[in-house]
Parts: sequence; C-alpha cells; structure tokens
Amino acid sequence: MSAVANPATVAECLRVGAGFSQGDRNWIAEQFATLDARLAGFHADATELEVSVKDREARGQKVTLECWVAGRQKIVTTSTEEDLHAALNDVRDDLRRKLNDAKTRQEPRHNKHLRAVDQPDGAPLQDAEREEAETV
Repeated sequence: MSAVANPATVAECLRVGAGFSQGDRNWIAEQFATLDARLAGFHADATELEVSVKDREARGQKVTLECWVAGRQKIVTTSTEEDLHAALNDVRDDLRRKLNDAKTRQEPRHNKHLRAVDQPDGAPLQDAEREEAETV
C-alpha cells in the first residue's frame, strides 16, 4: 500500500453520536486505538468514524460503529453486549475484520487480465508463457 501523507487515526476521525457525551470521546478513542494501524492506509480528511449507543446501560443496549472511507462503501458494525466496554471492543474488532476483508477484496490476485497488460503490444501469452505466469 502506498504511503499516505496524512494518515487517519481514531483520535482525529472519531465522532461520538447519540448516547455518548464529548467526555466519553477520549475514553472511547483509547479503546479504539488499536484501529490506528488499520486506518493508517487511508487519508485522515477522507475518513470518518462515528460511535453511538441506544438505550445505554439498559438490557437492550445497542452499540453501533460506522466508518466512512472515501471511495468505499460505508461499513457498519453493531453489538448488543450488555457490558458497554465489551460492546465497544466487539464493534472495534468487527470493524477491523471488515476493513481487512474490504482491502482483500479490492486487491487483485492472480488476475490474468493484469498480467496480459505487461505483454508488449497486448500480445496474448503463448502456452508456455501462460503456464509459467500461472505458477508465479
């Protein structure tokens, strides 16, 4: 992945939504700090995170973490864990997993079309060349 001039961090991109106060923001940012390594591949000005909770500290509480990265679909993770700390960890881990999955889907793997571009004048691969390229 290419280096990003202004990498995204949780502290820079996180907004607190319904159910949280600005006083909770620093505590939540600390809980989500492990996402910094995954977010570093994105530009800070093109990345947003928002965490919210419905029915905080009640039996049916629901924590939601939304992530917007320019050029990608919005990623939403939720947790219904009764413990707020556990719910925050749950949505954090799920977001990390979904970001990794999205990155994997976007990277080409064994794409014959991309390999054919390397051929001069778009010449098709010969049988021997094709077998060699497929084993790489």
